[in-house]
Amino acid sequence: MGQIVWFESYQPTDAAVLGGKNSSLGTLLAAGLPVPPGFAVSADCYRKALADGGLTGELDALMAAVDVRDPASVAATGQRARALIGSLEPPAGLAGAIRDAYHQLGQRCGDHDVPVAVRSSATCEDSPDASFAGEHDTYLWIRGGDEVVRHILRCWASLFTDRGIAYRVERGYGRASAAMSVGVQQMVRPRAAGVAFTLNPTNGDRRRSPSTRPGASARPWSAARSPLTTSWWTR
Repeated sequence: MGQIVWFESYQPTDAAVLGGKNSSLGTLLAAGLPVPPGFAVSADCYRKALADGGLTGELDALMAAVDVRDPASVAATGQRARALIGSLEPPAGLAGAIRDAYHQLGQRCGDHDVPVAVRSSATCEDSPDASFAGEHDTYLWIRGGDEVVRHILRCWASLFTDRGIAYRVERGYGRASAAMSVGVQQMVRPRAAGVAFTLNPTNGDRRRSPSTRPGASARPWSAARSPLTTSWWTR
Protein backbone atom coordinates (compact mmCIF):
# COMPACT_ATOMS: atom_id res chain seq x y z
CA MET A 1 0.00 0.00 0.00
CA GLY A 2 1.17 3.54 -0.74
CA GLN A 3 1.49 6.38 1.72
CA ILE A 4 -1.68 8.04 0.43
CA VAL A 5 -5.00 6.26 -0.15
CA TRP A 6 -7.90 8.15 -1.73
CA PHE A 7 -11.24 7.37 -0.14
CA GLU A 8 -12.70 6.10 -3.43
CA SER A 9 -9.82 3.60 -3.72
CA TYR A 10 -10.49 2.07 -0.30
CA GLN A 11 -10.57 -1.72 -0.03
CA PRO A 12 -11.63 -3.69 3.09
CA THR A 13 -8.08 -5.05 3.33
CA ASP A 14 -6.90 -1.47 3.96
CA ALA A 15 -8.76 -1.21 7.27
CA ALA A 16 -5.81 -2.33 9.40
CA VAL A 17 -3.71 0.68 8.35
CA LEU A 18 -6.42 3.30 7.74
CA GLY A 19 -8.21 3.13 11.09
CA GLY A 20 -11.88 3.21 11.91
CA LYS A 21 -12.86 6.65 10.62
CA ASN A 22 -11.10 6.45 7.26
CA SER A 23 -12.34 2.91 6.69
CA SER A 24 -15.90 4.04 7.39
CA LEU A 25 -15.58 6.93 4.94
CA GLY A 26 -14.28 4.59 2.24
CA THR A 27 -17.11 2.14 2.91
CA LEU A 28 -19.77 4.86 2.77
CA LEU A 29 -18.38 6.18 -0.50
CA ALA A 30 -18.32 2.68 -2.02
CA ALA A 31 -21.99 2.32 -1.05
CA GLY A 32 -22.82 5.40 -3.11
CA LEU A 33 -23.43 7.81 -0.26
CA PRO A 34 -22.49 11.51 -0.61
CA VAL A 35 -19.12 11.69 1.14
CA PRO A 36 -16.96 14.82 0.66
CA PRO A 37 -13.77 13.89 -1.23
CA GLY A 38 -10.47 13.30 0.46
CA PHE A 39 -7.60 10.97 1.18
CA ALA A 40 -6.00 9.08 4.05
CA VAL A 41 -2.39 8.98 5.20
CA SER A 42 -1.60 5.39 6.15
CA ALA A 43 -0.77 4.49 9.75
CA ASP A 44 2.39 2.87 8.36
CA CYS A 45 3.64 6.42 7.76
CA TYR A 46 3.17 7.16 11.47
CA ARG A 47 5.05 4.00 12.43
CA LYS A 48 7.91 4.75 10.02
CA ALA A 49 8.22 8.36 11.19
CA LEU A 50 8.53 7.21 14.82
CA ALA A 51 11.09 4.55 13.89
CA ASP A 52 13.13 6.95 11.75
CA GLY A 53 13.07 9.51 14.56
CA GLY A 54 14.20 6.97 17.14
CA LEU A 55 11.05 7.43 19.22
CA THR A 56 9.50 3.96 19.16
CA GLY A 57 11.40 2.62 22.17
CA GLU A 58 10.97 5.76 24.25
CA LEU A 59 7.21 5.84 23.66
CA ASP A 60 6.98 2.15 24.52
CA ALA A 61 8.81 2.82 27.80
CA LEU A 62 6.52 5.74 28.66
CA MET A 63 3.41 3.63 28.12
CA ALA A 64 4.86 0.71 30.07
CA ALA A 65 5.48 2.97 33.08
CA VAL A 66 2.24 4.97 33.15
CA ASP A 67 -0.15 4.41 36.05
CA VAL A 68 -3.64 5.18 34.74
CA ARG A 69 -4.97 5.30 38.32
CA ASP A 70 -2.80 8.37 38.90
CA PRO A 71 -3.91 11.47 36.91
CA ALA A 72 -0.49 13.07 37.41
CA SER A 73 1.25 10.04 35.88
CA VAL A 74 -1.12 10.07 32.90
CA ALA A 75 -0.66 13.82 32.39
CA ALA A 76 3.14 13.60 32.54
CA THR A 77 3.21 10.67 30.13
CA GLY A 78 0.89 12.39 27.68
CA GLN A 79 2.79 15.67 27.80
CA ARG A 80 6.13 13.94 27.16
CA ALA A 81 4.79 11.72 24.38
CA ARG A 82 3.09 14.58 22.56
CA ALA A 83 6.23 16.71 22.83
CA LEU A 84 8.33 13.92 21.33
CA ILE A 85 6.00 13.48 18.36
CA GLY A 86 5.65 17.24 17.96
CA SER A 87 9.42 17.50 17.59
CA LEU A 88 9.46 15.16 14.60
CA GLU A 89 10.37 16.37 11.14
CA PRO A 90 8.12 14.39 8.77
CA PRO A 91 10.08 12.43 6.17
CA ALA A 92 10.61 14.61 3.11
CA GLY A 93 8.99 12.06 0.82
CA LEU A 94 5.88 11.87 2.98
CA ALA A 95 5.53 15.63 3.38
CA GLY A 96 5.83 16.01 -0.39
CA ALA A 97 3.24 13.29 -1.01
CA ILE A 98 0.79 14.98 1.37
CA ARG A 99 1.27 18.37 -0.32
CA ASP A 100 0.78 16.77 -3.74
CA ALA A 101 -2.41 15.02 -2.61
CA TYR A 102 -3.74 18.27 -1.14
CA HIS A 103 -3.01 20.00 -4.45
CA GLN A 104 -4.89 17.26 -6.32
CA LEU A 105 -7.82 17.60 -3.91
CA GLY A 106 -7.88 21.33 -4.59
CA GLN A 107 -8.03 20.66 -8.32
CA ARG A 108 -10.93 18.25 -7.82
CA CYS A 109 -12.79 20.79 -5.71
CA GLY A 110 -12.03 23.76 -7.96
CA ASP A 111 -10.22 25.60 -5.15
CA HIS A 112 -6.41 25.56 -4.95
CA ASP A 113 -6.68 26.60 -1.28
CA VAL A 114 -9.51 24.21 -0.44
CA PRO A 115 -10.42 24.11 3.29
CA VAL A 116 -10.15 20.64 4.77
CA ALA A 117 -10.77 18.71 7.95
CA VAL A 118 -7.65 16.90 9.18
CA ARG A 119 -9.11 13.91 11.04
CA SER A 120 -7.51 11.41 13.39
CA SER A 121 -8.28 7.77 12.54
CA ALA A 122 -6.53 5.45 14.99
CA THR A 123 -6.15 1.78 14.12
CA CYS A 124 -7.79 0.82 17.43
CA GLU A 125 -10.93 2.92 16.79
CA ASP A 126 -14.36 1.37 16.31
CA SER A 127 -13.27 -1.99 17.65
CA PRO A 128 -15.92 -4.45 18.89
CA ASP A 129 -15.00 -3.64 22.50
CA ALA A 130 -13.83 -0.02 22.28
CA SER A 131 -15.02 3.02 20.34
CA PHE A 132 -12.35 5.64 21.24
CA ALA A 133 -15.03 8.24 20.49
CA GLY A 134 -13.66 11.73 21.12
CA GLU A 135 -10.32 10.48 22.42
CA HIS A 136 -8.21 11.84 19.54
CA ASP A 137 -8.11 15.20 17.79
CA THR A 138 -9.60 16.58 14.59
CA TYR A 139 -8.90 20.02 13.10
CA LEU A 140 -11.36 21.92 10.92
CA TRP A 141 -10.98 24.57 8.19
CA ILE A 142 -7.29 23.94 7.52
CA ARG A 143 -5.88 25.51 4.34
CA GLY A 144 -2.58 25.00 2.52
CA GLY A 145 -0.29 22.02 2.08
CA ASP A 146 2.17 23.05 4.79
CA GLU A 147 -0.63 23.51 7.33
CA VAL A 148 -2.08 20.12 6.44
CA VAL A 149 1.30 18.49 7.09
CA ARG A 150 1.60 20.32 10.42
CA HIS A 151 -1.85 19.25 11.56
CA ILE A 152 -1.24 15.64 10.55
CA LEU A 153 1.61 15.62 13.08
CA ARG A 154 -0.78 17.08 15.65
CA CYS A 155 -3.19 14.23 14.94
CA TRP A 156 -0.34 11.75 15.40
CA ALA A 157 0.47 13.34 18.76
CA SER A 158 -3.17 13.12 19.82
CA LEU A 159 -2.82 9.34 20.06
CA PHE A 160 -1.31 10.32 23.43
CA THR A 161 -3.96 12.66 24.81
CA ASP A 162 -4.45 12.05 28.52
CA ARG A 163 -7.93 10.65 27.91
CA GLY A 164 -6.67 8.49 25.05
CA ILE A 165 -3.85 6.98 27.12
CA ALA A 166 -6.17 6.13 30.01
CA TYR A 167 -8.88 4.67 27.79
CA ARG A 168 -6.43 2.64 25.72
CA VAL A 169 -4.72 1.10 28.74
CA GLU A 170 -8.02 0.40 30.48
CA ARG A 171 -9.27 -1.37 27.34
CA GLY A 172 -6.11 -3.45 27.03
CA TYR A 173 -4.63 -1.77 23.95
CA GLY A 174 -0.89 -1.27 24.37
CA ARG A 175 1.08 1.33 22.45
CA ALA A 176 2.37 -1.25 19.99
CA SER A 177 -1.17 -2.22 19.00
CA ALA A 178 -2.22 1.36 18.23
CA ALA A 179 -1.12 3.63 15.42
CA MET A 180 -2.56 6.73 13.80
CA SER A 181 -3.83 7.13 10.28
CA VAL A 182 -5.10 10.60 9.33
CA GLY A 183 -7.88 11.60 6.94
CA VAL A 184 -7.83 14.84 4.95
CA GLN A 185 -11.31 15.71 3.70
CA GLN A 186 -12.93 18.66 1.98
CA MET A 187 -14.86 20.80 4.46
CA VAL A 188 -18.58 21.31 3.89
CA ARG A 189 -21.04 23.60 5.64
CA PRO A 190 -23.49 21.13 7.18
CA ARG A 191 -26.90 22.01 8.54
CA ALA A 192 -26.21 19.79 11.54
CA ALA A 193 -23.68 17.40 13.01
CA GLY A 194 -24.40 14.57 15.38
CA VAL A 195 -24.24 10.96 16.45
CA ALA A 196 -26.77 8.34 15.39
CA PHE A 197 -27.33 5.82 18.16
CA THR A 198 -28.46 2.28 17.47
CA LEU A 199 -29.41 2.21 21.15
CA ASN A 200 -29.08 4.30 24.26
CA PRO A 201 -25.55 3.49 25.50
CA THR A 202 -26.58 4.00 29.13
CA ASN A 203 -29.49 1.54 29.26
CA GLY A 204 -29.76 -0.33 25.94
CA ASP A 205 -33.06 1.31 24.94
CA ARG A 206 -33.35 1.07 21.12
CA ARG A 207 -35.84 3.93 20.96
CA ARG A 208 -32.99 6.43 21.34
CA SER A 209 -33.08 9.15 18.65
CA PRO A 210 -29.99 10.77 17.04
CA SER A 211 -28.22 13.53 18.91
CA THR A 212 -27.59 16.64 16.78
CA ARG A 213 -26.34 20.19 16.97
CA PRO A 214 -26.45 22.94 14.32
CA GLY A 215 -23.50 23.33 11.96
CA ALA A 216 -20.17 21.51 11.96
CA SER A 217 -18.57 20.05 15.04
CA ALA A 218 -15.15 18.48 15.47
CA ARG A 219 -16.44 16.33 18.30
CA PRO A 220 -20.24 15.94 18.37
CA TRP A 221 -19.71 12.57 20.04
CA SER A 222 -17.54 13.79 22.92
CA ALA A 223 -19.92 12.51 25.59
CA ALA A 224 -20.42 9.11 23.89
CA ARG A 225 -18.45 6.12 25.09
CA SER A 226 -20.31 3.34 23.26
CA PRO A 227 -18.95 1.42 20.27
CA LEU A 228 -22.51 1.36 18.90
CA THR A 229 -22.46 4.87 17.48
CA THR A 230 -21.57 6.60 14.25
CA SER A 231 -20.85 10.28 13.69
CA TRP A 232 -22.39 12.04 10.72
CA TRP A 233 -22.75 15.37 8.99
CA THR A 234 -25.60 16.42 6.72
CA ARG A 235 -25.53 19.11 4.09
